Amino acid sequence: MAMSMQGRTVIRLGLALIAAAGLAIDAYVHFDLASAYASIKSSTLDQGELFRAEGTVAAIAAAAVLLRPRRYTAAFAFVVAAAGTAAVLVYAYVNLGAFGPFPNMYDPLWYPEKTLSVWAEGIAAVAALALFAVLHLDPQRVPARSRTRNGSLPRSVPT
Repeated sequence: MAMSMQGRTVIRLGLALIAAAGLAIDAYVHFDLASAYASIKSSTLDQGELFRAEGTVAAIAAAAVLLRPRRYTAAFAFVVAAAGTAAVLVYAYVNLGAFGPFPNMYDPLWYPEKTLSVWAEGIAAVAALALFAVLHLDPQRVPARSRTRNGSLPRSVPT
């Protein structure tokens, strides 16, 4: 049974909202914790700067997927959220030490903001990946090569 256009729109909007909310929580937590982690430094970077960078990228990804839910914004949101989830989990369970410009960010302790962040990032990653899949498999999507020069659909292409 085919889903209606309205049903597909609701699913896309819901997934975009979930991904954006998770990324917004990620951004808030990283901005909030940045000053507390600024004392962990390498010769080039401190962890607070990395947290502010993650917060900025997460905020941009949240805005992008919410304002323009397309495959490329869903993919960007997925990469940001999945990378954030992976970073939290790796640095919670593996002591990588300092390498290159990165300080030693090993932090085996779990506290409410860290737990909130990893859950929000994980849920955002799943929602963004699902949104990408929904947008990619959308039967209403017609390849650009099937369109005429002015961008409209030719009469022979079914919609």
